Amino acid sequence: MRLENFLALTQAALINEPCVHSFENIVFEAHKVKRGDLFFAYNNEEIELAVANGAYGVIFDKPTQISDNEIAWIKAKNLDDALKKMLRYKAIEKEIVAYECNEIVLKLSLQVITGSNFLTVTGDLKSVFKALWNVEDKTTVLFCPALNDKDIFATVKKIPNTSFLSIEIVEQTLFETSFVYDDIFYERQLISPFFIPYLEELLHLYKTLKIDYKLRKFTPIEHFEAVFTNKKFEIKSFGSSDRVLIFEPNVDLIKNQIAFLEHHALWAETIFIVPINIFDEHKSNIYIYKNEKDIIEILKNTKFHFALIAGVNKSILNIQITNQKQLTFEFS
Repeated sequence: MRLENFLALTQAALINEPCVHSFENIVFEAHKVKRGDLFFAYNNEEIELAVANGAYGVIFDKPTQISDNEIAWIKAKNLDDALKKMLRYKAIEKEIVAYECNEIVLKLSLQVITGSNFLTVTGDLKSVFKALWNVEDKTTVLFCPALNDKDIFATVKKIPNTSFLSIEIVEQTLFETSFVYDDIFYERQLISPFFIPYLEELLHLYKTLKIDYKLRKFTPIEHFEAVFTNKKFEIKSFGSSDRVLIFEPNVDLIKNQIAFLEHHALWAETIFIVPINIFDEHKSNIYIYKNEKDIIEILKNTKFHFALIAGVNKSILNIQITNQKQLTFEFS
C-alpha cells in the first residue's frame, strides 16, 4: 500500500519526510517484521526491534522517539480507530458481506467446517484484521456485534428468519442431543437441546447462502457449560457425577436457561445462583451473590443436583481448589 493512500484512509499524520513511499504488509509483532513492513506500535518498547528488522514505517498513538528519519513515522489519534478504517476499506474492496449473530450462534459456527468463501471472525481487533486482510473477494463473514464493532464492515445484514423446525431431535439429555438434519443422523452430539434453535438459525443461514459446510463433533462452548464435580468441587469426567455445575457468563441468557431447566429437569434439585440486581423474581431456589466467594459458599451449603451459575465461568473453581491446597498445607 502506498504511504499517501494509507494516510488518506486512516487520517493519521506523517511527522517526518521519509525516503519510503509504500509498505508491503501491516504487522503487529516486532519480531515478525520484515523489510518493507508497516509496524503498528501497540507496544512502544517493540519499536526499536521493528526498525532493526527492516520496518519501512511505524504508526503510533503514544509519545515516541524518532530513531530513523529514512522511514515513515505516523502519528494516529488512536491505533484501533486507524485499524478499523483499514478494515472497512478492505471490506469494501473485497465486497465482503457481513452477517451479525449472537454469541451462541457465533461459537457454534466456529465448530463447523465451511468453504473458504465463508469466515467466522472473533477475537480482538488485531485478530480480526489478520483473518480478514487476505480473504477471497466476496467472502461472507459471520460476526457478533457484542464482541466486535460492526462499523468495520460496510455491508451488514441480519440472518434470515426461519419459521420452521429443520432439526429433528431423536434423543436428548440435558447436555447431549441426537438429531437428524437433511436426512443425516448425528448421534450423541455434545450439544444441549437448549442450543438447537441457535444451531437451526446457523444452518438456515448456510442453506440460504448455499454455503458448503460439514458438521463435526461438537465440543462444549462457554455457554451453559456443564462441569461434573464431587462434593470437594473436584472436576470429574462427563456424566460420572450427580452434581453438575452449569456456567453461563452471559446473564442475558439466564431467564431462558432457567425456564429450560425447570421444564426438562423436573426430577432434579436445581438451584440458580445469579448476580445481585439482575432480576426481581424471588424463588426459594434462586440465590444471590455479590462476589465469587459468595458463589463458593452457596455451593458448599446447599443441596442440589444442578446449579446454574450466572455471570461467571468455570475458572471460579480455582478459588475452591486453591483454598483446599492452602488448608492442606497449613494443617499437614
